[in-house]
Amino acid sequence: MTSITAITLETADPAAGQRFYSDAFGLNGQVRLRATDAPTSGFRGFTLSLTTSQPANVNALVQAAVDGGATVVKPVAKSFWGYGGVVQAPDGAIWKIATSAKKDSGPPTKQFDDLVLLLGVADVAATKRLYVERGLDVAKSFGRKYVEFASGTGGVKLALYGRRALAKDAGVTPDGSGSHRIAIHSDGAAFTDPDGFAFESLAN
Repeated sequence: MTSITAITLETADPAAGQRFYSDAFGLNGQVRLRATDAPTSGFRGFTLSLTTSQPANVNALVQAAVDGGATVVKPVAKSFWGYGGVVQAPDGAIWKIATSAKKDSGPPTKQFDDLVLLLGVADVAATKRLYVERGLDVAKSFGRKYVEFASGTGGVKLALYGRRALAKDAGVTPDGSGSHRIAIHSDGAAFTDPDGFAFESLAN
């Protein structure tokens, strides 16, 4: 089974990006940074999520992100599914911090349970088939709306949404062009999917 081991975010200032992710979220191995001047504008077609065990951790992570220079896209709030908010990191990546828990079970920390990469694609069913052919195993699937892949031994969960649905969930418009400014590292073979998301082998 193919696993997603890490992601690389491309930015004009990798050192600043690495400091942000280390200080705000404690991410060192799962998120890498590298330099690029590739043009990009608007929604890049993906979001990243940190899922936590309680609302207090959501608040702590969002506050740490804002203290590090992130911008609030959707303020933290309760909803029918739980509690969460959305921020945009200084490098432009969009992060959703959320929990399904309605009440706190302990003091606030910046601990999280899962790092999830959500890709917004034109055809969820077709992309699902391609990824399965590339060795990814499906954990959950809801027709053409949402697919979640088994994480295996990797440090990153991967899921698919329609592009417009993902943008709506993040609180941004779906319009965007240019580079995604992301590379996905796996223990499988390198390839680029029809939406332009690049998968790189573990050695890269």
